[in-house]
Amino acid sequence: MIKTTDLTKVFRTEEVETTALNQVSFEINEGEFVAIMGPSGCGKSTLLNILGLLDNPTDGQYFFLGTEVSGYSEKQRANLRKKNIGFVFQNFNLIDELSVYENIELPLIYLGYSSSERKKRVEEVLEQMQIMHRKNHFPLQLSGGQQQRVAVCRAVVAKPHIILADEPTGNLDSTHGDEVMNLLEDLNKNGTTIIMVTHSQRDASYAQRIVRLFDGQIVTEDKTTEFVMTSMADKK
Repeated sequence: MIKTTDLTKVFRTEEVETTALNQVSFEINEGEFVAIMGPSGCGKSTLLNILGLLDNPTDGQYFFLGTEVSGYSEKQRANLRKKNIGFVFQNFNLIDELSVYENIELPLIYLGYSSSERKKRVEEVLEQMQIMHRKNHFPLQLSGGQQQRVAVCRAVVAKPHIILADEPTGNLDSTHGDEVMNLLEDLNKNGTTIIMVTHSQRDASYAQRIVRLFDGQIVTEDKTTEFVMTSMADKK
């Protein structure tokens, strides 16, 4: 589903050149739940932006759904994004002036769905995420956990191939964080591919595989069970 070969991203100003990613090569198969971890500044968010077709690499190849897309224009990337990727961010990114229903409906409007199909899909995800009773509320009337549920609904309402989650529990307490992670886990069990950037070992334990970055390079790739065992050993 996703493959990168020697993926490199360099940011340049007049005085400074910074290599955010340095020849990153890995694959993510359809239906996987992969967590990307590492210290601040290691390249996690840069990698997620490229995987999410928000940016192009400076060098290397990126195969998305079997097509090499590293040189795509913004318009080409935007078309692929809208049809295939759902995003969940740390800060929810909901529109305060729109109701819960309207926030979730927005991607379907952009994709040109009929009003009847939009209603059907929005109500399906509201039921699935157990927030139908909040559909007429506005984001500022919701708890943080409820806002993130709405964000997850918006990410999945168009039934994308992939969900990219950037620190999805970063603004939540542990109880609400676990609720959101359980939602992502359920979506993955139903076949959705999920790629998540996180600092949290607790959140990473929901994934099937951990990719750890340091200074823009992959330093380890572990199965979750191996990662958890190593983390427990480190605490002794």
